Amino acid sequence: MTNRQLAAAETRKRLVEAAKAIICDKGLSNTSIEEITEASGVSKGTFYTYFKRKEDIVFELSGGMFDEILAQSKALEGSILQKLEAYMVRFARYIEKGSVKLAQEWIKNVVDPGITDIGVNKLAKDLSAVEELLSLGVASGELKANAPIQQLSGTITDLLYGQMACWAISGGSYSYEERTRAFCETHLENLLKQYLERV
Repeated sequence: MTNRQLAAAETRKRLVEAAKAIICDKGLSNTSIEEITEASGVSKGTFYTYFKRKEDIVFELSGGMFDEILAQSKALEGSILQKLEAYMVRFARYIEKGSVKLAQEWIKNVVDPGITDIGVNKLAKDLSAVEELLSLGVASGELKANAPIQQLSGTITDLLYGQMACWAISGGSYSYEERTRAFCETHLENLLKQYLERV
């Protein structure tokens, strides 16, 4: 990377980190671009070099980390059930560490994607991640070739989002991560049972 590219990456990182701190504290609707730029030490014009609108920050916040969660889960030694559980638990852990307010912003944008394209993009990315994991199960012979990957991906993603919504509505009164782990330990195998190949 050139010095200019490094400086641009650092500026973008400062904007994202400042936005995350403010959004987690106040919520997206109560956060202004001026507050983000002031906290990150850049001009308002600089903000628009990297983002079209403040809502784009929410999608940016979720991007890289969820890619890493997927990569870690795919690389995990173990069965497809263990890979799926690792993905789901890590997904929940990251959301829980991010803050209830940030989770509420993500949910709001998914429920009403007409506001921005953030929700549509985030949901598509999450569905694709689960499809990738399930496809690994088919490729390894652990899942039957006729397993309905898209339907199963939708069901698992719905479960993650539903649990996230309940956790966010409760104000974080319990652990989303632990609730997800308990679901996986109790129900994940049953969910996939008819599609599992038995050796």
